[in-house]
Formats: sequence, C-alpha cells, structure tokens
Amino acid sequence: MKDHSNLDTATAVIHAGQHPDPTFGGVSMPIYQSSTFVFKDAAQGAARFAGREDGYIYTRIGNPTTKAFEDNIAYLEHGYGGLATATGMAALSTLLMALLDKDAHIIGTDAVYGPSRMLVEVFFAKFGVEYDYVDTSDLDAIKACIRPNTRVLFVETPANPTMSISDIRACAELAHEHGITFMVDNTFASPILQNPLDLGADIVYHSVTKFINGHSDICGGVIVPKTKELFDQIKKSLVYNGGTMDPHQSWLALRGVKSLALRVDKSQENAIKLAKYLEEHSKIAWVNYPGLPSHPQYELAKQQMRGPGSLLCFGLKGGFAAGEILINSMNLAALAVSLGGLESLIQHPASMTHAGVPREKREQAGITDDLVRISVGCESYEDQRADLEQALNKVD
Repeated sequence: MKDHSNLDTATAVIHAGQHPDPTFGGVSMPIYQSSTFVFKDAAQGAARFAGREDGYIYTRIGNPTTKAFEDNIAYLEHGYGGLATATGMAALSTLLMALLDKDAHIIGTDAVYGPSRMLVEVFFAKFGVEYDYVDTSDLDAIKACIRPNTRVLFVETPANPTMSISDIRACAELAHEHGITFMVDNTFASPILQNPLDLGADIVYHSVTKFINGHSDICGGVIVPKTKELFDQIKKSLVYNGGTMDPHQSWLALRGVKSLALRVDKSQENAIKLAKYLEEHSKIAWVNYPGLPSHPQYELAKQQMRGPGSLLCFGLKGGFAAGEILINSMNLAALAVSLGGLESLIQHPASMTHAGVPREKREQAGITDDLVRISVGCESYEDQRADLEQALNKVD
C-alpha cells in the first residue's frame, strides 16, 4: 500500500485514501455493493464484533468504498477520521444526537441553512433542547448566550446565504474556555479554502452534495472529528441511527472529489469577476462577497480562508419584484437550490431554502426579501456575465 501521508491538497483530492484494486489492479476504487461481509470462521466474526480485529461486518457499520471516501476527506480536513452520511442533514442530526442530552443548550449561526435551524427548533426542542441563534460573527453576541447547560456551538462560515464570516479561532477559544464542543459547517468553503480543525474547531462537517461531489447528482454528508474520542462517540450515533452513506454514493463522491481543487479554483475565479461586475452595476443595491473589500469581514476572510469562494449574494434596487424578474430571466444560471456544482445556480432564499424560518427571524439574520444568491459555476465568465447582463436589462 502506497504512502499518501505527505501530499499537497491538489494531489490529495485525487489520491488520499485510495489505492488500486488489490484483486485486479483497477485504478478506480471498486464499488463494494454488498450489505454484509463473510467471516472466514466464527472466531474472526467474534473478533470483529468485539473490535479486536479490523475488517468489515455490515455496510451500515462500514464498507470499503465508503471508507476510502471517508479517509480522503479526513486527510483533506486534517482530522482523526471521516464518517460519511446519507445526506448533509444526516450529518447534522448524527452530530446532535451524539453531543446533546435532554435539556441541553445549543448556540448556532442565525443565518445557517434553513433546515439545519428547523431541525433543532422543531424536533430537538421536543426533548427539551434549548437554543439561541445569533450572529456568530459577533463574539459578544455568542458570549451573551452561553449558559451552564450549553453543550455545542456550531457555526456555518461563510454563512448561508448572507456570506457572513465567523472568526473560527476566536469561537474555538471561547467555546473551550466554557467546556463547549465547537463544530463548523465548512460546506461553503470546502477543504480547499478552509480547514477549521487547524483553527481550533473540534468537528468539521459538510454537505457532500455541494462542492465535494460537485456534480449535482447525489446527496451526502461527511463528518470529520479532531480526536479519536469524538470519532468513537459520533460513530456510535451514526451506526445506530443508520444514516450511513451507501457504497454507490461513496463511489460517486470519490469520483467528484478528484476534481474538487480544479472546480473550486475555476468557479472562484469567475465569482471574483462577477462580484466586481455586480457591485458596479447601477441596478444593484448591494453585494456581499468575501472577496470584495466592502465585505464587513473582508480582512478576517483573508486570514482564515485561502480564497473567498464562489458563492455571493446581492440585492436589487427594485427589491423583491426586481429580483423575481431577474431570476426568471436567467438563461444560463439554473433557477434551483443547492450549490457547488459545475453549473451556476441562482435562487431566492426567503421564498425557497429559508422559507420555513419565520420572517422576523429571517430578517434578523440578514435574509431579506431582496436577497438573491448565486452559486457561480465553471462556465466561461463571459457567458456568465452576458447572462446576468441580459437579465438585468429586463429589470426596470
């Protein structure tokens, strides 16, 4: 087995965790499409169940194809190990089941992905879990919410869809000062642009559906804890709740991650140009993009990220009505939720991804009715700009 312990990130996305098929030498990792695995004898079966011997038992507990994907992302995120899940929401629910107990308190980013917020407010609240959602780019706002029963601080940075940036290192120091587990949703940045564990986070997780897979053809999630202790705790939650990733999903995610560095670089290059174009347009009221000096956390983004990414949001001077005309007039960018694929996507969060969040809470989080979000893809920049320009020409 070859040593992949010292690879640059652009190389690691292609090779880490993966080895030629030992049976036939195939370059591509095989899909081990099996629900169960045979033991050579009763003693081996007993040893594997007791944890005395490595090996596979049952795909809900572990699978070779899934393990290759988990090892790849753990390498990219500099963590102890990876845990792949059926969806991004399965990753979050697995984490909360592992880390929260009855009557625990959690603090989260107010502009976090809408379903992530509703999972806590609607379902975990039934078991006495208390919560506060605040602007986690404001450390004082987090401090004001800490209670004796606070167990978890989780931030999404950059945040969805406002592109607010939280100071990961400062959040980690504050959380650890109070014995709180700190986890970061790193979906918007991907491991190419940001490594929260290196900045003090205890856990990082992703919606694999987005940049990591990058082809808009599967759903998935992945969790990377920093320590073995956390890994073991979270794996029990995943195995018993059953939200594991299946082998074919894992193979597609491995296929997708190989081009992650290339896709992130190209889409980011386009996004920087589009953000500047929009900021200078007479019909645009504002643009929020970490790569623009006008972004309130521009300097922080430069410190903790290796690039501003390819997500941006903006508002039109005509408000929601103008935004509706714009998104209905786009020809190249698809009107669809999600992000991080090869293709550009445009959507209206207040009526789509965050529609389940009450208006007052949405607006407190900066998710206004005029906000339009673009996930910039890998098309030609000139084609992207021309598409926006023809759509803006239709706005009064």
